[in-house]
Amino acid sequence: MKILDRLEETLIAFLMAAATLVIFVAVMHRYLSGVPAIQDYVIHWNLAWAQEVCIYMFVWMAKFGAAYGVRTGIHVGVDVVINRLRPDIRGRFVIFGLMAGALFTGVVGALGANFVYHIAETEQVSADLEMPMWLVYLAVPLGSFLMCFRFLQVAWNFIRTGELPHHDHAQVDGIDPVEAAKEGGPA
Repeated sequence: MKILDRLEETLIAFLMAAATLVIFVAVMHRYLSGVPAIQDYVIHWNLAWAQEVCIYMFVWMAKFGAAYGVRTGIHVGVDVVINRLRPDIRGRFVIFGLMAGALFTGVVGALGANFVYHIAETEQVSADLEMPMWLVYLAVPLGSFLMCFRFLQVAWNFIRTGELPHHDHAQVDGIDPVEAAKEGGPA
């Protein structure tokens, strides 16, 4: 499980960093193309593909980021009413919600896989990169099936322990709150 968790986090971080770098280079190219001393060198660089590749990277990042959100408890949820219920009733609603999420993402994954299969037969390619469109759309079934798995994983853990993953927005990775309090910093 730790390998899958690490792969998920690495993919999201890589896509975020790569998209940021590509956008930065494209913007710098645009501005440097207007500088008289440099424009003769950079105007010949073709960065028309930059916007397209960034869109595709953000789609992949969003699909895998949603699965990460389910696993870590940072996915947006409206649970004000659920949290006010008795624990036995609350548990049933939580399980129902997690199973509904798993069913929905499983269906989206299956429909996405079917779509990818059929689009692969058309040999369509993207406008600027000319990469097969089935590779672009592969984010839908892969991300959806991973999210389905994460819903089932959270449900199984909730059934066993009665706890849902939660994210402490005050916690900063790499900083021990006990040590920070001893040193006079915020706890």
